[in-house]
Amino acid sequence: MDEITQREEEGCDVSEAKQALAQIRRRPRSRLMTIMKMLSKMSPDRGFPYEEPSDLSAIKEVRPEGPRKIPLETHEDKIFDKILGGWLGRCAGCLLGKPVEGLSKKQIEEWLETADAYPLRNYFPPLPNQAKDAPDWLKKRSSWLEVLRGHITHMPRDDDIDYPIINLHLLQTEGFTFTSSDVGNLWLNNLPYLKVYTAERVAYRNLVNGLLPPETATYMNPYREWIGAQIRADIFGYVAPGMPEVAAELAYKDARLSHVKNGIYGEMFVSAMISAAFAVNDVEEVINIGLSEIPEKSRLAEAVRNVVSWSKEYEDWRDAWNNVNEEYGHYHHVHTINNAALVVLGLLYGKGDYEKTITISVMGGWDTDCNGATAGSILGVMLGAEKLPEKWVAPLNDKVESYVVGYNNSKISGLAEKTFKLAKHLLKRESA
Repeated sequence: MDEITQREEEGCDVSEAKQALAQIRRRPRSRLMTIMKMLSKMSPDRGFPYEEPSDLSAIKEVRPEGPRKIPLETHEDKIFDKILGGWLGRCAGCLLGKPVEGLSKKQIEEWLETADAYPLRNYFPPLPNQAKDAPDWLKKRSSWLEVLRGHITHMPRDDDIDYPIINLHLLQTEGFTFTSSDVGNLWLNNLPYLKVYTAERVAYRNLVNGLLPPETATYMNPYREWIGAQIRADIFGYVAPGMPEVAAELAYKDARLSHVKNGIYGEMFVSAMISAAFAVNDVEEVINIGLSEIPEKSRLAEAVRNVVSWSKEYEDWRDAWNNVNEEYGHYHHVHTINNAALVVLGLLYGKGDYEKTITISVMGGWDTDCNGATAGSILGVMLGAEKLPEKWVAPLNDKVESYVVGYNNSKISGLAEKTFKLAKHLLKRESA
């Protein structure tokens, strides 16, 4: 069913596959594989209005014009401050969304109202003692104290932080000429299989079974347009200040291991925005630069443009969210498109304010830790570490847990220093 949904979203006529699946009672593996083979041969209908290639050269042919490189008017120390701001902003945004991951906007509002903390202005609070009639799901979530206000001592382990760490290690060991296969080999040696999810877990399984990219992204992988690649984008923006095209190309090589089409575009879009945030202080301009690196007629680009338009139509972000939910709420709650729309919503209505940006991105629901992390990363780079509010970064205590081999209990500032060295190397290479 997930594959049928994926093919339908890609613009294929899946009516025959739906009918074949409905006719199977006990659903033996052989019959199911026949349907999967049927689905694997499908192509979008001729009337499908989107142009969504997965090859880099083809992506470049259908992207809009944009500034492939932006002049940097900042000292080296300022670049480091922005890189550190990205790491801190990502960690704090991720941590904010962690306790409500997968919850709906309505459920998040119920938590905050029960705790007398609406609208969101700080990390999620534990429930007050008098909230005895709270629903069971809320009691369970609010008992996870290490991610709640007053109990935070560091950034707990999260895949949204594992990925920038392992991609930092990738660049340190393989350099900027790494391949998608290099990414896969690094996963096999440094990431536990059960700590990667959806498209990444399928790609991991495919690697173990001897497949190579890009087949690792397509074989039996119905999650190939979900959010997994988008949350792996940040390091490629951090190391390419003012170089959105370079950032997007690095992100492409990473995404190709596990994703296609909009799954790839999500990582390219975010990495290009982060790169642009080193040189541009206008949020909408940063978004437009991100859009300039992905196909203009893709579903993701259309969704982002729609959110930009709605932000000019509605004064309150909740009204724009209603449109996002109506248009894109049908996607799975960890899909690229709907969650990217919420990140953009947070950026636009946050208007350069870190707290407003991450809280709006998280209050919208769906993949909240991913969205808080991405929005926080972009604003963290734009503002720099020195300008990030103390109440958001102080509880982290400059410490992050990770399942990436050799990186547990790292200093966030130490990760930023390693990133800065790579950024200086790439800046020197590009200016030569």
